[in-house]
Amino acid sequence: MRQTKTAGPCVGSESRSGGVAVDAEERRRAILEATRRVGSVDVGKTAAELGISKETVRRDLNLLDAHGLVRRTHGGAYPVESAGFETTLSYRTTSQVREKSRIAAAAVELLGDAETVYIDEGYTPQLIAAALPRDRPLTVITSSLAAAGTLTAVESITVLLLGGRVRSATLATVDHWATHMLSGLVIDLAYVGANGISRQWGLTTPDPAVSDVKAQVMAASRRRVFSGVHNKFGATSFCRFAEIADIEAIVTDTGLPASEAHRYFLLGPQVIRV
Repeated sequence: MRQTKTAGPCVGSESRSGGVAVDAEERRRAILEATRRVGSVDVGKTAAELGISKETVRRDLNLLDAHGLVRRTHGGAYPVESAGFETTLSYRTTSQVREKSRIAAAAVELLGDAETVYIDEGYTPQLIAAALPRDRPLTVITSSLAAAGTLTAVESITVLLLGGRVRSATLATVDHWATHMLSGLVIDLAYVGANGISRQWGLTTPDPAVSDVKAQVMAASRRRVFSGVHNKFGATSFCRFAEIADIEAIVTDTGLPASEAHRYFLLGPQVIRV
């Protein structure tokens, strides 16, 4: 008579609360959705909420990290922006504000003798716009409605807002109206942002229309400075628009380890950690 082995507990069915078992894929999807909704997750809190072990949460987060959907941190994870997910401008104005303010101030120190300046979409570029000097004439080109609004009342600054379709998530213009306008310009300095930056894939963003605008900015600018918080490093999004060697300087916070900053420095740009 054939013996039938009794199956042991399945990883996808773990539940310490006595409730209905949750499928592993559903569980990971729930963890990912929570990470994207809140902006980060904590291993302990997530384990308690789902009624599973911390080790299971760690294993799920490691798998999501391997798939490029989250980035692991000590004790948790935060979401990676991708073709299917992008944070809104309203969320960005509440996240890592102190770090972004320091980055903006340091980025403006790189202005030099530039007379024409591009300000990208996003909250850090908006802070750069707010920090620009008021005691000299500047022409600022931007796709960002928020950055344009910050500068329109400044008498010494002329603002050129790129035309096009306005993206509701970032309040920035895209599509051929914007790229056509950029194609006729030569810009002294561009402050460029990205959703991800990596040594292998360069600067990336989730939306092809945004990538087209950023690529045209890179082509139209004599100097380019990337500014962004440390958790953008090592992240890769859908559309690549520049290589690391294309930028003059990287400005980030001290959350980026000095050893990793040096690896980016070896690819060409100055790296400033504040």
